[in-house]
Amino acid sequence: MLQGLSDWWNDVELWLIQLSFPLQFALVMAILLPLCVVVAWLIDRVVDYASARVGKSRDETPLGARPDHDS
Repeated sequence: MLQGLSDWWNDVELWLIQLSFPLQFALVMAILLPLCVVVAWLIDRVVDYASARVGKSRDETPLGARPDHDS
């Protein structure tokens, strides 16, 4: 199983290396850019969840909260 996966990956690498640079760049950006966006979104969600789980101080005001100015 691992040998088949290794062979497939080597074939993909060989195919990618043989493309011209603009095609390599476009292909890598088409795959890596969405992948990086998804990973960044997941990291953001995990950090938000973890910080909500840990809790917040009673003295702490939430981010984005505006102080009341009734004067």
